[in-house]
Amino acid sequence: MLGMIVRFIVSAIVLLLTSYFVPGLRVAGFTGALIAAVVIAVLGYVVELAFGKEKITRLHRGTIGFITAAVVIYLTQFIVPGAIRVSIFGALLASLVIGIVDSFVPTELR
Repeated sequence: MLGMIVRFIVSAIVLLLTSYFVPGLRVAGFTGALIAAVVIAVLGYVVELAFGKEKITRLHRGTIGFITAAVVIYLTQFIVPGAIRVSIFGALLASLVIGIVDSFVPTELR
């Protein structure tokens, strides 16, 4: 349980820091980042169930995983209005940056 809480906090921090560097991505403070991290984790889990974990996991993330992560980040703004705002280009860049950070600091929530 403590490990899950730490992962959400790390994911929220990564999302918040990413929003400072990626144009088209804005997160409304740490609380917004934490809420967005929870929603992204839930949506990511649903997508993995639909497509299969072997196609979308962090270790096997290719084009499908990259696009899926961008779509999940983009859809989060409609589920949690006010917590995160992102353009399509911002979602693609955020997916790239988060994927790079995730390869060094595992923040996998699924």
